[in-house]
Amino acid sequence: MTELCEEGSRLYANALRRGRIARADVECAPCLTEFALLHPDPDDPDWLRPVPPAVALARRLDPLERDIAERRRLSLRLADAFEPFMTLGVQPASSALAITVLEGSGRINAALDLATAQCRCEMLTIQPSDDRFSERSLAKGLERDKPLTERGVRIRTLYQHTARYSPQKLAYVAQLAAGKAEYRTIDEVVERLIVCDETVAFIPTRDDQQVALEIRHPGLVRYLIKVFEFMWSRSVPLSAGGRYDPAPGGITDIQYSIAKLLVEGHVDEAIARRLGMNVRTCRAHIAKLAAILGSGSRAQLGYLIAQAGILEPRDRPAGGECPA
Repeated sequence: MTELCEEGSRLYANALRRGRIARADVECAPCLTEFALLHPDPDDPDWLRPVPPAVALARRLDPLERDIAERRRLSLRLADAFEPFMTLGVQPASSALAITVLEGSGRINAALDLATAQCRCEMLTIQPSDDRFSERSLAKGLERDKPLTERGVRIRTLYQHTARYSPQKLAYVAQLAAGKAEYRTIDEVVERLIVCDETVAFIPTRDDQQVALEIRHPGLVRYLIKVFEFMWSRSVPLSAGGRYDPAPGGITDIQYSIAKLLVEGHVDEAIARRLGMNVRTCRAHIAKLAAILGSGSRAQLGYLIAQAGILEPRDRPAGGECPA
C-alpha cells in the first residue's frame, strides 16, 4: 500500500493532533492498522496512540531500501562478470545495426510501419505476384501507402506482367496511381524489396515471408537501388496494358516470357513461380503456345519456339526516363 484511504487520513491527522484516538472510532479505517500507524495506549486499552510519521515512514522504507541495495550489489556482480568480454569483438554501433533480422509478421510489419512513417522523399518496391493478395492485404497496403502519397512521397512499384490480369492489384493501383505513385510491370522480378529514402531496405529471407532483413548499410542499400533501377528501366507502365494484347495468331507478353523459360529447360512449377502465376494458368498458356505453333510434344514445342523466332528482341513501349 502506498496511499491511505480518505477516512484513514482524517483519523490519523486527528490522532496526531490530540495525542490519541478511541479504538472504536478507527474500525471504519482498517488501513491505519495495515500501515501500523496506531499502537495500543498502555494506560487505557480502549484508546490508541499514533505512531510518529517519521517512524512510520522509516518502517515502510526500510525493506524497499534493503531491496534496492541488494539489486545494486547484483548489478555490480553482473558488470564484473561481463567486464572481461567487453573488449572482445567490439563493432562500431553503425555496423552492429547495419543488418537486423526480423522474425515474425508482427516484427516485420512494425519495422515497415516505422520506416514508411519516416519516409519523406521516395519509396521503391518490388512486389512479386501472390495468390494471397486478399482484401485484407489490400487494406493494409492502402493504410501504409496512402499517407505517403498524401504527404508528397513518390512511390515506384514493380510487378510481374501477371499483375495486369489481377482485379485486386488493379483496384489497389487505381486508388493510388492518381497521386505520386507509379506502377510498372516486367516479365520476372528477383524477389520482394522495399527501399525507403535510400536509407533502409527490407528483403525476405524465407518463402513464407516470416523472416526478413532490415538493411541500413549504405553500400548494400545503394546496391539494391541499382538493382531496382536496372529492372525499372526494362519495365513498362502498367497503364500500357492494351499494348500487350496478342495480335492475330500471335502470342501475349506473358506467353513470350513462358516461351523463353521453356527453351531454358524450366519445368512448369518453376516457370509459374518465377512469373507469379499458379501452375494451372501456366499450363494453359503453354497449351495455347503449342496450339499456335502446331506442336505435338513438349520437346517439339521448344524446337518450334526457337525456329519461329519468337524469342527475337521485341518492340516494347518506351517507359520514359526516370530520375535516379
